[in-house]
Amino acid sequence: MSRHKIAAVLSNYIPEATVDECTSWIIQKNIHLKITKGRASKFGDYKPLEKGKGHHISVNHDLNKYAFLITFVHEVAHLHTYTKYPFRHEPHGKEWKNEFRNLLGNFVVRRVFPEDISNALTSYLRNPAATSCSDHNLFRTLKKYDLKESGEEVFHLEELSTNSKFALYQSRSGMIFQKGEKMRTRYRCLELTTKRHYFVSGLAEVTRVENP
Repeated sequence: MSRHKIAAVLSNYIPEATVDECTSWIIQKNIHLKITKGRASKFGDYKPLEKGKGHHISVNHDLNKYAFLITFVHEVAHLHTYTKYPFRHEPHGKEWKNEFRNLLGNFVVRRVFPEDISNALTSYLRNPAATSCSDHNLFRTLKKYDLKESGEEVFHLEELSTNSKFALYQSRSGMIFQKGEKMRTRYRCLELTTKRHYFVSGLAEVTRVENP
């Protein structure tokens, strides 16, 4: 794919000010970028391909442009870490944290993010975690920029009252839960069919189920 075509695709998913640099990364680092359907379990992933064949990165298509960029940079940081320390690093250890902090910090300094996201990222980058979901302030801030195209009314679990019935947004499991008591940042929820309990993050995106 030509540079022009790569840039044209990326412009649909990330802030315009970052398209040129991200396009260069894809070409120079031989990244095979796959834009996937929404996945409830992850926003993106990285894996090295056979020697000489580059690197595979996937990112969910339904992330807003700021979340998409952060996820893409997260995975490029994995690429850098693998290239520099192929057998001597933890998946989200200090080597990855340094790479991610440097890459994303550059975009923060260039003010490609709105002020509220930039402020949340500044705090998050002091000790970045495996996923932006781990930082509740950043996660909430990013979610303000989401546009739900399905027409469904989507909530964070913490917004529902106790005993409300719900399904996980974008999950295809068909599982219906009843919200229970709060345990720190998670809620103990009963799955109505199996009668098993699950601990679900208060920031999980859910849809209300009125008559399961």
